Amino acid sequence: MARDQLLKAHPSATVSLRRSGGGVFEITVDGRLGYSKKATGRFPTEAEVVGGVAGT
Repeated sequence: MARDQLLKAHPSATVSLRRSGGGVFEITVDGRLGYSKKATGRFPTEAEVVGGVAGT
């Protein structure tokens, strides 16, 4: 699961899910967008989830 990969890569991170609508799935870290399903048209892979967090 992506949450487990995130916590393995960033053990001190707080991971939470916020309800949204309209098929929006976004990963933000400190207010910066790391991944957007709306922009790509698909859900991220686990590697993209971890990379999106690391790259922000």
